[in-house]
Amino acid sequence: MSVLSSNSVFTSLQQEGPLAVTNNAFTAGRFSAATRKWVKALQQDPNNITKYRALRSQLFEFLAVDSIEQIQSLIIDTSLHPQRSDRALRLLGNMFGIDGNLNEIKSRVNEYARSADAVVNSIKGKILAPYASHVEITNEIEVTNNPVELLLIMFNDDYHKKARFEARRKLILMTLAGSIDQRERETNIENKFSAFLAFLNGYVWSPDLKIGELDSVYLHSLHSSEDYYCTNVAVLTPAQASLVAPAKGEKLTLIKRRSFSVGKKHIPIYVSIRKKPPEAKVLKLLRKNEKNPAVAVDDELGLMAVLDSVSDVKAFQQHLTHSASKANSLMVLEDISDTLVEHTQYRGSATGSSDKTAMMKFFARLGGMRVEFIIHTNRTWLNYMYQQDVAHDEYEVKRMFDTGVIELLFPMDIYHLKHLNTRAEMVQFFRKQIES
Repeated sequence: MSVLSSNSVFTSLQQEGPLAVTNNAFTAGRFSAATRKWVKALQQDPNNITKYRALRSQLFEFLAVDSIEQIQSLIIDTSLHPQRSDRALRLLGNMFGIDGNLNEIKSRVNEYARSADAVVNSIKGKILAPYASHVEITNEIEVTNNPVELLLIMFNDDYHKKARFEARRKLILMTLAGSIDQRERETNIENKFSAFLAFLNGYVWSPDLKIGELDSVYLHSLHSSEDYYCTNVAVLTPAQASLVAPAKGEKLTLIKRRSFSVGKKHIPIYVSIRKKPPEAKVLKLLRKNEKNPAVAVDDELGLMAVLDSVSDVKAFQQHLTHSASKANSLMVLEDISDTLVEHTQYRGSATGSSDKTAMMKFFARLGGMRVEFIIHTNRTWLNYMYQQDVAHDEYEVKRMFDTGVIELLFPMDIYHLKHLNTRAEMVQFFRKQIES
């Protein structure tokens, strides 16, 4: 379900519909012509009425008011703001299960605000980099982290429409960041990430290597002129790579590899281990049209590995099982998908993914953790980086636009982006970067 659909859980952020931010703040009287027109539009969808009533109750309770008129009075009477803010922070602290005094709750809420800004800035810095000036956050909103102040800005006609929309957007993103933080504390994700690293260093990687020791090599690859598919790849030492001047259709890609041991054989492996940052999890909730991180974010811990061949991939998979056993844990593989073999088609369910993508993907349950593994050969990883319709940079653009997230966060009537045109331009932008 798109985040732009009528049944979206993010209706309050949609600029199409009765809850849209308008040119002027909503200050009309209860029985005015403007209010009657707005109510008539709201009544076209009974679901919107229910959502509006729930939002209004939350809003009034949060600000300790009984009507829209009282919100206007609160905007004017700034002497009431500190007391209302302290009360609101305590309410948030209890809702998100934050232990500590008011200063500790405030610090945690400030982290949620920084995560909300990071969501927008991460998109501005990459997917919409050429349009950074179009989508940058209004200064007054970026420096405001107090949820009560952000709420009051939404109803303050002294603020421009863009600023009022961004105040609303920041509050919603802060709420998602708070839900994610609560989930991470409940699942003890920080300690699990440390335990996963300890497992890899203690049982998986070669004992002959020091922790963090890496061997630098280059992948010299040739790519098809039609779709930039990798047709050939060779592993070169830095000395060998220094003698290569890549021509058109060639790439020289640096990777730094660890190794693991199978008997007396040392098998090199490039590894990228990650714990999703809060802003990435917020974006995943938006793409999935979901507010519950327990449902939408199932890949908090992840490892991507690149090996020389399919036989090395199988050896690594078997080595993981033996390593888990040495660590006194059974390892069970779940949701296995393997398209490393030629002519096996990938059937990804994610919006924007390509059926040309080749990889092995599974979740490993071990040691009280559930870790996502994505495993490539050198060739499939290079395709994952560079091939047309497969490259991850292209995939990021497509999934953000096609799920409706870009339009939700940067609606056209405020940011003046023609989303279909921008999507095509950004795909071409990344293709040019890849192939240059």
